[in-house]
Amino acid sequence: MVYDWISFTTDYGLSDGFTAACRGVIAGIAPDVGVMDVTHDVPPQRIRQAASVLADTLPFLPKCVHLAVVDPGVGSRRRGVVVVALRGLLVGPDNGLLLPAAEALGGVQAAYELTEPAYQLPHVSATFHGRDIFAPAAAHLALGVAPEAFGKPVSDLVELPTPLHVISTRPKGLIVGVLATDHYGNIQLAATMDDLREAGLGKLVEIHGYDPEPTVTAIVGRTFSDVGPGRPILYEDSSGHLAIAVNYGSAVEMFGAETDEFTITASSKRW
Repeated sequence: MVYDWISFTTDYGLSDGFTAACRGVIAGIAPDVGVMDVTHDVPPQRIRQAASVLADTLPFLPKCVHLAVVDPGVGSRRRGVVVVALRGLLVGPDNGLLLPAAEALGGVQAAYELTEPAYQLPHVSATFHGRDIFAPAAAHLALGVAPEAFGKPVSDLVELPTPLHVISTRPKGLIVGVLATDHYGNIQLAATMDDLREAGLGKLVEIHGYDPEPTVTAIVGRTFSDVGPGRPILYEDSSGHLAIAVNYGSAVEMFGAETDEFTITASSKRW
């Protein structure tokens, strides 16, 4: 199958030439294929955050080849793979990055290791597989090269550990891990409104970070304007996850960028 588009996601940022080098490789192989940038601002090495961005975003893109590179294990024994999903192909490292998006695209149908030298650059750097292996693979796939031409089948794709998600009834509460943050400072959690209800929580909650992070009182609302400027809110984001936001502010700044787990309990305070 031939594809008109390649989507492109990395933690490379835009202050260096890494992204441009990958785009140049794609243009040299498949000059008529469009490249659609998802983001290159994933915090370095944050595989789970990138996986969440991909799973939330790719179902809304046209059917295409999805190139994603967040690869702290580059140069190690980790595999490079192409994953065949029901609605598209995903190319990148086999470190758990691609699987949530593949499930969001209808589920994994097959996977193959990227080992065929004919679909790589002639000289492969130990530290830049995005340019030398993954970008060429994405370009050749977009031109119609069959996934099985790239290498042997893979049946044991690496999965990310399940994010923390514990519901407690004594006291009523929810312990939950962080999936992702965005540039507004909103914090996406590995739970839903149904989990909040199952935990027995109502419209006013206490959100606890971990020492020395703060504990704040927040309402459970629908949109940012349900609270005043500078006030926190717990809401359902556009992907159906619970998220923490601060109206005209940043939840990441309020709790700290390194906070990766929260406890949410009932509040006895009055708003």
